[in-house]
Amino acid sequence: MTELRPAVAAVPLRYGYGTNGLTDLRLDDALALLADLGYDGVGLTLDHMHLDPLAADLAARTARVARRLDSLGLTVTVETGARYVLDPRRKHGPSLLDPDPEARAARARLLLTAVRTAADLDAHAVHCFSGPTPPGTDPDTAWARLADGLAPVVEAADAAGVPLAIEPEPGHLLATLADFHHLRALTGSPAALGLTLDIGHCRCLEPEPIADCVRDAAPWLRHVQIEDMRRGVHEHLPFGDGEIDFPPVLDALAATGYRGLTVIELPRHSHAGPELARSSLSFLRAGHRKER
Repeated sequence: MTELRPAVAAVPLRYGYGTNGLTDLRLDDALALLADLGYDGVGLTLDHMHLDPLAADLAARTARVARRLDSLGLTVTVETGARYVLDPRRKHGPSLLDPDPEARAARARLLLTAVRTAADLDAHAVHCFSGPTPPGTDPDTAWARLADGLAPVVEAADAAGVPLAIEPEPGHLLATLADFHHLRALTGSPAALGLTLDIGHCRCLEPEPIADCVRDAAPWLRHVQIEDMRRGVHEHLPFGDGEIDFPPVLDALAATGYRGLTVIELPRHSHAGPELARSSLSFLRAGHRKER
């Protein structure tokens, strides 16, 4: 249900592009490309090919990236959706839902590293997700593991002044906006726990129109990802290849007063990353409307 809240003046949206869609480029080249194209910022996925969170001298490497971002006039959000950064054989594994406490601890350490990195980069948020429910795990146990695992991360995010923004992800325990509110209730609604809203995921799963999802999410919105998508199919598509009519969605997002980055999320299209970065920004700025 939408909360009653004061009207907020619409603000211009600030666009970024996710480095998980530019994995064929060196990070420095990717950042220069985005600055040259006119992006406002970047969604930086911590991964082995860019800013590796597990390699030595992370603080020094982060400082270099911070200087580069500043010189290019780019802002940043830190994303933690790398597929195999912790386990080379399990996509997005382990998660905070893993039956093995040591495996859960590895994910928690990664998230704590992401918070520290985000603080060093002056990022506007740290993105995370729940992970899928492991086979044989009942829902109550899974939710308890998620709440317990996030507790120290939320505390660290609060101390660092960087919001943690969890993303409802199709196929995961936390898959919908309703699931996000369930997590908030379980954790006592800490101020540092916010929401990553993926516009395509709204089309994929949510029962309400996307613009309504945006308005309902507004009080907790800390990060936004965007791409095209089709109903019931979790496939990130370039703009125009899916079913979303974007102008009403973008108008609703601007009307919330959201000031973070809206990051284009095309992780399976890195082979065409430079061209899609160019065409995606042009598409959003032109305000294309889906033909009916």
